[in-house]
Amino acid sequence: MALNLRQKQTECIIRMLNLNQPLNATGTANEEVYKILIYDKFCQNILSPLIRVKDLRKHGVTLYFLIDKDRKPVHDVPAVYFVQANQSNVQRIIADASRSLYDSFHLNFSSSIPRPLLEDLASGTLSSDSIQRIAKVHDQYLEFVTLEDNLFSLAQKSSYVQLNDPSAGDREIEEIVERIVTGLFSVLATLAVVPIIRCPRGGPAEMVASALDLRLRDHLLSKNNLFTEGGSFASSFQRPILCIFDRNLELSVAVEHDFRYRPLVHDVLGLRLNRLSVQGEKGGMKSYELDSSDPFWVANGLLEFPEVAVEIEAQLNKYKKDVDEVNRRTGGNDGAEFDGTDLMGNTKHLMNAVNSLPELTERKQVIDKHTNIATVLLSEIKERSLDSYAKKENDMLIKGAIDRNELLGVLRGKGTKMDKLRFAIVYLISSESINQSEVESVEAALKESEVDTSAFQYVKKMKSLNVSMASANSASRNNIVDWAEKIYAVTAGVKNLLSSDRQLALTRTVEALMEGKPNPEIDNYLVFDPRSPKSSSGSSSHLKGPFKEAIVFMIGGGNYVEYGSLQELVQRQQPVRHVIYGTTEILTGVEFIEQLTQLGNKMGFGSSTAAPSH
Repeated sequence: MALNLRQKQTECIIRMLNLNQPLNATGTANEEVYKILIYDKFCQNILSPLIRVKDLRKHGVTLYFLIDKDRKPVHDVPAVYFVQANQSNVQRIIADASRSLYDSFHLNFSSSIPRPLLEDLASGTLSSDSIQRIAKVHDQYLEFVTLEDNLFSLAQKSSYVQLNDPSAGDREIEEIVERIVTGLFSVLATLAVVPIIRCPRGGPAEMVASALDLRLRDHLLSKNNLFTEGGSFASSFQRPILCIFDRNLELSVAVEHDFRYRPLVHDVLGLRLNRLSVQGEKGGMKSYELDSSDPFWVANGLLEFPEVAVEIEAQLNKYKKDVDEVNRRTGGNDGAEFDGTDLMGNTKHLMNAVNSLPELTERKQVIDKHTNIATVLLSEIKERSLDSYAKKENDMLIKGAIDRNELLGVLRGKGTKMDKLRFAIVYLISSESINQSEVESVEAALKESEVDTSAFQYVKKMKSLNVSMASANSASRNNIVDWAEKIYAVTAGVKNLLSSDRQLALTRTVEALMEGKPNPEIDNYLVFDPRSPKSSSGSSSHLKGPFKEAIVFMIGGGNYVEYGSLQELVQRQQPVRHVIYGTTEILTGVEFIEQLTQLGNKMGFGSSTAAPSH
């Protein structure tokens, strides 16, 4: 049974909507209770990718509201609250209860409610004589957003800036680490697994790993243990590995342009919570959902854009052929004599045709949707030369260099200010040695295009402090390229651009950690096993692997490029492995650059007023 985060979180939410009653075989409560759902903005984002309005209706939710909106009393109806445990929400609940807005209050906090807040809730409802209205208080441990079966985000904004801010004090850093640990603890509690934790030494990854290890250890000693895979079951149960990384492991991925469908849709069209709006073919905006219910998105998200266009065409042709087939079968045979057996045959054809219509209509809707998305993407690609950006950045990251004229040509060519800034930063990260005069001409070209260079200055400063960005590049280059040249010599004629001989540092490291064989790249990685006694050293056999399941977590912002790369890793591995990817927040290249710009401003580069324009 593979870990399926989406399914597990959805089950928890449905149980919550049914007042935390056990569900029957049809997935609903035994007695139907009509109720009201109240949530805050954060929990609305948790619900949005998982639960549709019709699902709410199915589970008896007739009305739903944001907690901070003015609401009228609804008598004789229980209310389910799903909110973060914070002061303002608790005060609002006390106010709602004292006004007797609803018959009873079922309170569900997205993580666990701290003791002081629980005491405030008790004293507040006591003093307004409304404590009897509070039916139940639950800690739900659902403080994360699941976007796909194997993709989640803690939806914690600007963690890269906060963790890398030169002026941040210890207390602030501890608070951020604490928030990340709470989110990860929620994910593990929802999956009901205690993993082996691995991370590189030092930096945010080690801080989060050791704090999470402590949190899990403390929890395993408590009476209400959420992790029930203990006892005899544990011997047959292989635990997953949780690999924690920090964004600085490989900065380039957060900045570069990618030419695969899923990252392109996210980066260029702004996919958010599995939804996006694009210009429709007949003008006006069209809103689409892109998630596991869309077979085309699932099947083709990892393909490069030209292949997606071919695939849309192929599906359209197949659809036309199937429609013609239905028409041919139901058209009757003209001029033939009337014959009873033929009538039977025709009725059967008609029945088949009627039955196949819903499926054909649905297919057509999916084709139209992706045709529209691809058309909008194509015009952006042409207008901004995105294919050229993706190809040249990829080449730079492989070769570690670029011809000066070509470099300046791109910066003076097509593309938005942000495209140029991202290209310039990839150039910085990929260069093995910094050529001062070349860097100056890059800065001059950026200024010519009126680009705010704070982010560029920040990365340059980090690079000169010799942050180990280049080491990941050079270590991988030698052994990977020989192997890749052999394989890709065969497919050199294909006009796809990317990833032919470059594997992301993240994917390479995860593969090595799951293998568990000695490997110089991961030999100095730390091991935490929250189930082992503190004194035992981290060398016992079950820590070695190989692991069938991994949860990979990126602190400081992740993206669909890394997610796609890990999914590709899973697809090519034998025996079958399973990887879940999560991050503090999912960022487009532009959003990540905005965080680098803030850091640049904090270090005194650029003008603090000039916000980067898109």
